[in-house]
Amino acid sequence: MITYNIDGVKMPKIKKRETSAWIKAVAATYGRKIGEVGYMFVDDEKILEVNNEYLGHDYYTDIITFDYDEGDIINGDIVISLDTVRTNAERFGKPYEEELYRVIIHGILHLCGINDKGPGEREIMEAAEDKALAMRKQKTT
Repeated sequence: MITYNIDGVKMPKIKKRETSAWIKAVAATYGRKIGEVGYMFVDDEKILEVNNEYLGHDYYTDIITFDYDEGDIINGDIVISLDTVRTNAERFGKPYEEELYRVIIHGILHLCGINDKGPGEREIMEAAEDKALAMRKQKTT
């Protein structure tokens, strides 16, 4: 089951049923099934607090993924700062909605085992995000 929650922000305008079906389809392309995945949409101050408390990082970020996977079953909590998503959309010249969906699937891709910190990993992650976003467009057209 996929849940969507908020803390200190308004719920973004996403179609939850469609988004959940897309997330499950993307996970399936990696041979994974969705177990319990919880999204929490927050503001910059809350994500900074989470980053400090759980990871010891003192900086803002767009997403933090907590991985509780069990084998091929994806379980995790994904915290997304809508403030940073909006800032990044402006910085990269992308529509806010596209950047939001990119970040939503970014967390799932991490839970599928794709990393983005090591040499060459960012390019692999970006290619996976692009592929997943293309799947979403096919589902919604």
